[in-house]
Amino acid sequence: MSIRLDTSVVLLTAALLGAPALAQTTAPAPTTQAAPALSAAQAAQQARDLAARARTAYPAGSANIDQDLWKQAAAAAEAAVAAEPGNAEYLKLRAEIYTEVGFWQRAQAGWDAYLQLRPDDAAAIKQAATVQYNLGYAAYTRGQLEQAGAFFARCLTLNSADAACATWAARTALERGQYPEAQALYARALALKPGDKTLTYFAALTANAGKYGVPATRAFSRAYADLEAGRAAQALAGFQEAARTAPAFIEAHREAGRLALNAGDAQAALSAYTAAAALPGATASDRYNLSVAQEGARYGLKAAQAFRAAYARYTAGDKGGAEQGFLQATQLSAGYAKAWAWLGRVRYEAKNYAGAAEAYGKAVQLDPADKSSAYYLRLSQQGK
Repeated sequence: MSIRLDTSVVLLTAALLGAPALAQTTAPAPTTQAAPALSAAQAAQQARDLAARARTAYPAGSANIDQDLWKQAAAAAEAAVAAEPGNAEYLKLRAEIYTEVGFWQRAQAGWDAYLQLRPDDAAAIKQAATVQYNLGYAAYTRGQLEQAGAFFARCLTLNSADAACATWAARTALERGQYPEAQALYARALALKPGDKTLTYFAALTANAGKYGVPATRAFSRAYADLEAGRAAQALAGFQEAARTAPAFIEAHREAGRLALNAGDAQAALSAYTAAAALPGATASDRYNLSVAQEGARYGLKAAQAFRAAYARYTAGDKGGAEQGFLQATQLSAGYAKAWAWLGRVRYEAKNYAGAAEAYGKAVQLDPADKSSAYYLRLSQQGK
């Protein structure tokens, strides 16, 4: 049998549901009969109806507890639970509403109460795990790593197959300097998402993190989070901080260099790749990017990148595209001798001797020691 709410609960619920306040007048208020109390079932149905209206009224993905309809839906669900605290259906309804609006602390309490009565509800357990994930991520963004780790751990207890929780549990352990735990968690995350490039990258990074120390590792991890969120400038600063804190941290130098190149900051890229190329473990890619940064610092990064792109077209057999690219490099930096020399080469190979002579002439003027350009200049002038 449904339980009726007492008068105090009815008045509180009415206030939460936005009941209009009684206006104060000098005339005596007429005597009115109090509205009949809602039963628990009626309050629950009201919560469902309000939630349905909220989903229609507000843009998808915008649900939050400060929106009137959602606030009223939550209040109605609370009223239903207050009337019948042991009713699993109403407990679940309340938890679902708080989850949908992202009121994570209330959602956590809601799912805890429901799962005490229905511990085998697999769908509810997954939702409760999602709540723990969101609480953990919020704590992570506030820098509360211990709390974040606890939330992610509980998420994994609820749903051991939650790859996102395993990933962020690993990231949190890494930033706290708990390297063996981080390695185990990254292995667990990779088992859930085999071949994931970011997880593979961080799993390898974690194996060496003890060499760099907690401050550098934390700076690197935060920078990577900024990068994933599209905050390139903050990410560059974070990778630079990690590299300064641990000069042997080749991954930090490498990431800083890559972002600096993307940002058009030749000097920052030169600094980063100079350091990376000097460390054990430097790759051919590091040395290549160092040469780009060196030329970028001298001739301008856009000109250097245009030259490299043109060279790639040339090696791929696109001679027309290469000529346009080398020409663009000379237009961006008129003093770029190598670009003039390669422009001369593609024109000479196309038997455009007049154009080749012009380009080789510029190359020799800028670099009199360039014997190859001087030789082909003479041939171009002779038309052979």
